[in-house]
Amino acid sequence: MNDILLLKQGEIVLKGLNRRIFEQRLMGNLRRRLARIGRFKVYSAQSTIYVEPEEDGADMDAAFEAAQKIFGFVKINRAAACEKDKDAIVALADRYLGEELAAAKSFKVETKRSDKSFPMTSIQLSQYVGGELSDRYPQVPVDVHDPDLTIHIEIRDLAAYVHASPVKGAGGMPVGSNGTAVTLLSGGIDSPVSSWMIARRGVRLIPVHFFSFPYTSQQAKEKVVELGRILAEYCGKMTLEVVPFTHIQEEIRDKCPEEYFTLVMRRFMMRIARRIALDNGAGAIVTGENLGQVASQTMEAMAATQAVLDLPVLQPLVGMDKEEIVSLARKIGTFDTSILPYEDCCTVFTPKHPRTRPKPEEVEAAESALDVEALVEEALQGIERIVVRDEQEL
Repeated sequence: MNDILLLKQGEIVLKGLNRRIFEQRLMGNLRRRLARIGRFKVYSAQSTIYVEPEEDGADMDAAFEAAQKIFGFVKINRAAACEKDKDAIVALADRYLGEELAAAKSFKVETKRSDKSFPMTSIQLSQYVGGELSDRYPQVPVDVHDPDLTIHIEIRDLAAYVHASPVKGAGGMPVGSNGTAVTLLSGGIDSPVSSWMIARRGVRLIPVHFFSFPYTSQQAKEKVVELGRILAEYCGKMTLEVVPFTHIQEEIRDKCPEEYFTLVMRRFMMRIARRIALDNGAGAIVTGENLGQVASQTMEAMAATQAVLDLPVLQPLVGMDKEEIVSLARKIGTFDTSILPYEDCCTVFTPKHPRTRPKPEEVEAAESALDVEALVEEALQGIERIVVRDEQEL
């Protein structure tokens, strides 16, 4: 019995003449993710990507799990295939889903017939297969309105496929199809979620972390590396850029008015992120800012921070409330790591009374005592680069 995956594409199918480019990117991402799991044949037909094992040792459970975290798929089906014959389909459904059917309280059969040359309509085939299975499992009643188990049949060009209800995929667009962006990755809850959301729109990420040793610990850096690894399960391999930020923060502490500490610090982050973006061909900077959440996230503060940039800033969390962000962090698996009690540089030298509605010229005056260009260059020269990847990826 041929155990395969049927991966249903999402919004890619709405693309026009360049649809094939998006599809090839999606298949490339899938092949890379599957390469370490085993040898698989990956091909596309009728807005569906097929994954078939090419060796006995190929782990279909691991392939199924990996496919659920690849942006671009909306439904993931684990299915079995047979010839396009009504009795062969009945026999396959019995073998492949017999245990689930025997344990179900009720069932129904649903058919989709993409191959219109098949001699039975979708309704006719559903009724035939449902009737045959009902005879074999008389203790399980048919319920077409609210069944405990739905047996799905798909009649496609290549074969007939049988599967249970699909699992929801990650959705979005394939990573790499919509450019590259630098994402500011702290150790908190928000920035991993914002990174995930932008990657889901097809953006390849370059995560940047600002590290202020000894004010922040080695454990704090390791926490961010782990967050990067979790994100890599969805985004693929990334290079985490760890920026030494201690000297900059000490200079800010010693030479700037306290109420502007955080704003000046964030302007340095933006300048450094911009340089990293330009050096890597990235077209935007991603932040986890959420309007009104903290003093540096008022409209005036964000305007003052972003005034040093000539790149767009993507802020996917800006209109979300904290419960929504936490819920999404739990869903993608970053929450438990984010709440580990290791501080990041944003908590270093925090002002008692931060300026919440600054004017740009005020912030410029506050940082005028600093040699901005020299400090930025020094930080860039000291970057540590750490490759983070999904454990299943080569």
